[in-house]
Amino acid sequence: MGSMGFMITVSVLLIVGAVVGVVAQRRTQRNRPPSDLDAEAEANHWLVRLGGGLVPPDARAWAGADEAAGRSLTSAAECHRAARAQLAGARTAGEYAEVTRVAREGLEHLRSARTALGIDSDVAVSAPPHAVRVSAVGGACAVTSR
Repeated sequence: MGSMGFMITVSVLLIVGAVVGVVAQRRTQRNRPPSDLDAEAEANHWLVRLGGGLVPPDARAWAGADEAAGRSLTSAAECHRAARAQLAGARTAGEYAEVTRVAREGLEHLRSARTALGIDSDVAVSAPPHAVRVSAVGGACAVTSR
């Protein structure tokens, strides 16, 4: 039974070692910055989301926009234009992250406009809680160059 106990001990140690290795590998991957391809996909996602939100669900409601809603809509459109231009020249994860930031800022402007118009800010348009917050009265899209 001595060799059987040794085999069981070795087997348990190998299993524990494999589990520790998998956990360590997942933690390493979680802390790794996104690849350029992942960052590009995310930037495209947010840009498409912003572009889709700029299509008026009810053109009559947007035609009667007050000044604050109009500024917010204009700012959202400016952010969309700026993000699209940045995406055309982006090549690194950092550049794609800037496109994502600008598109999210545009979504915040869009959400402000929809709120001012009394249109429900549905989940498809509103940005997630960690997105950039901007003033409700609108303003130019803040684009920083690197």
